[in-house]
Amino acid sequence: MTIALHRLYSFRRCPYAMRARLGLLFAGLQVELREVVLKNKPASMLAISPKGTVPVLQCVDGTVIEESWDIVVWALQQQDPQKLLQQDILPQANVLVEQNDNEFKHWLDRYKYADRHPELSQAEYRVKGEAFLQTLDQRLAHSRYLLGDRATIADIGVMPFVRQFAHVDREMFYRLPYPRLQQWLKDWLEQPLFVQAMTKYQPWQAGGALVVFPD
Repeated sequence: MTIALHRLYSFRRCPYAMRARLGLLFAGLQVELREVVLKNKPASMLAISPKGTVPVLQCVDGTVIEESWDIVVWALQQQDPQKLLQQDILPQANVLVEQNDNEFKHWLDRYKYADRHPELSQAEYRVKGEAFLQTLDQRLAHSRYLLGDRATIADIGVMPFVRQFAHVDREMFYRLPYPRLQQWLKDWLEQPLFVQAMTKYQPWQAGGALVVFPD
């Protein structure tokens, strides 16, 4: 008997998709994974989500969740064995993720693709993005994780974007005066579920083999 699976359209290197995969892994949920080639998006994805961005989760009941943060919250509402989604911390997590997705991501994109945005230099864009890094580092002065001494939904919501910022220029990132944030990121990059989230899969093709994530 074949068990119906939720279906996730993803792209390995996209930080939003990383966030969604981490949420599913921490929830302990299996999905059918469809790795997308962004230059050739599958018609089946565009049919359920015309905006054409990943991740997209198609639930077995037909519900479509198009935003990565919503996927994480939904997954942990289904099951949450490590207690990442505690109702008392969700408002704080929402504030951090909103700041990440709006302010920080704006400067991150310009820092990463500075040649496309000649209004400022790459170094100036980096400094703009550092305002959020300072906020995170200050939080980590008081606890191991962003909202306390255990990982929460806030950490998995923010970490993929800090990782992307760091990877623009790793040597520069680790010279910045944010030792607590740097250690936090190193710890996350070695976290077994994050390593699993970054497993490489071949791009999905119609009629191809079913890919179950995690397998």
